[in-house]
Amino acid sequence: MPRVSTAEISRTQPVLVLAVTVLILYFARDLLIPLTFALTLSFLLAPAVSRLESRRVPRVLAVALTCIVAFIGIFSVGYVVSRQLLNVANDLPAYRLNIQRKLATVHSPAEQSLEKAFNAVEGISGDITTTAPPTATQAPTQVQPVRIIDPDRTQLQTTAELLMRFLRPIGTVGVVIVFSIYLLMKREELRHRILLLAGMGRINLMTQALQEAATRISQYLVFQLAVNAAYGILFGGGLYLIGVPDATLWGALAGILRIVPYVGTATSLALPLIVSVAISTTWWPPILILGLFLALELTATNFVEPWLYSTRTGISSLALLAMAIFWALLWGWPGLILSTPLTVCIVVMGRHVPQLSFLHTLLGTDAELSAEALFYERLLAMDQQEARAVANRFLDGKPLVELYDSVLIPALALVEQDRHQGNLDDKRSDFFFLTIGEIVAELTDYHQKQPADTSPATPKRISRQIENDFAVVCISVSDQADELTTLMLGQLMERASHPTLLLSAASVAGEILDSLAAEPTTVVFISALPPFAFSQARAICQRVRSHLPNNRIIVGLWNSPNDPDQTPEQLIERFGSGKPNIIVTSLAQALQQLTNWHRQQSSQFMRF
Repeated sequence: MPRVSTAEISRTQPVLVLAVTVLILYFARDLLIPLTFALTLSFLLAPAVSRLESRRVPRVLAVALTCIVAFIGIFSVGYVVSRQLLNVANDLPAYRLNIQRKLATVHSPAEQSLEKAFNAVEGISGDITTTAPPTATQAPTQVQPVRIIDPDRTQLQTTAELLMRFLRPIGTVGVVIVFSIYLLMKREELRHRILLLAGMGRINLMTQALQEAATRISQYLVFQLAVNAAYGILFGGGLYLIGVPDATLWGALAGILRIVPYVGTATSLALPLIVSVAISTTWWPPILILGLFLALELTATNFVEPWLYSTRTGISSLALLAMAIFWALLWGWPGLILSTPLTVCIVVMGRHVPQLSFLHTLLGTDAELSAEALFYERLLAMDQQEARAVANRFLDGKPLVELYDSVLIPALALVEQDRHQGNLDDKRSDFFFLTIGEIVAELTDYHQKQPADTSPATPKRISRQIENDFAVVCISVSDQADELTTLMLGQLMERASHPTLLLSAASVAGEILDSLAAEPTTVVFISALPPFAFSQARAICQRVRSHLPNNRIIVGLWNSPNDPDQTPEQLIERFGSGKPNIIVTSLAQALQQLTNWHRQQSSQFMRF
């Protein structure tokens, strides 16, 4: 029997936890739905309670006042809206003839011909039935609906079922009210229980998660309330101008129904549209209502809500739609209403719990590829134009060294890693090197807008003398990736006004090194791109040091991660007898080190 490794268990553990959680959410929905409604309502009312407490109102009184005002407002609006809806429903049968007349006007000739054909077929079939020869035993019969009556069912059971249909929603509302009051009264106790469950080692993590979830949900609910109220006012005002009766009712209903994503907005349009069709003599009022709805809905969903919600909830638009469907399938219409607050909690968990980080990647708004990963991905797809666009967007207003250190060199490191592991063919690797080489060549004349330099200026005569004496020799270790990093380094050195010579490892002969020994101010750069170039860099460094004992040598291990268990001095010791003066991991560090040596030499020159 094959054994399951620990790595495989760790990879499947988040999936198992997620599956178990979904099962619990489904089978415990009767308890969890009221609790979630109460938790959401408490997030909405908590700011008001906190504001009253800040004014030295006791918590009991603050919670009581807030809940009384909130529940009275909710029940009052619900009562008024339901009564007016019943009145509208009672009035609709009076407009039945008007509705039929309008529907008849939209029938096309093809539909009329088809309707005539169906009527003819029905007439023929009726004639066949009525002309059939009657028999002595035949008699006209009338079809009666079949009703199955349970003989064991009593009137008491029927009454109990009817009562349960009314008492169950009332009981759910009561549970929501009780839970909401408890959550507002015992906020600290609930938080302490969650922290105790998380453990002492995760107090910081859970505190940040709870605070972020509460802040995001509260902000979302407040802004949703404001947006829905504004939407209802605009929609009701537009209906009033169009001439639809009960415009205030339809505006209030539109604001309320927007709490239910997607389904509520469609319902808020259908009801006033039906009334308009019923009472109006032309088609212009329904058309104007549809135009008003589209204008408000497109503005709200494409401009207002993304601006207000996405940054505060941290959920992408596609994730909102997918999770609305998921929660609707899991919990029905309560899940559809609660989909956004629940998804906010899931995204926060994915951000703070490493084992659930894939949830934040799938649902969050800031789960985007970094510039170097996007650049590498576009080159993998052999899309040179988009890869250049990524580099240009990143470079906009930034220094050239930042593009090289943050985008091009990390992409080259990925190329080297995939190429040495056999995951990248020669065609794509050549395309990588060619594209990056062209980009570097095109950026030779790049000029960034520099702010005014307020530092004390060095005399031009002294600066030019030092720059001419402060030459740089850049040696690439092995392959094309090292040559490209050396090309970037040489380009930056030339831009810094340092005479630069680029050499490959094969062209570094003993005669060249002996000639450089006569120039002790010349700095030697050895350019290597890990993770497969350290041994070659050490060999070249030992060879250069044996010929140039007095020159300063810098080894550039580009894009090399910092090892906390290894200090820079220990890394230099690994070079053995040919130790460099310093090791850098980025082009910015190389330029800074060269600038420091330049200033030291400048101060010595000025003394003499």
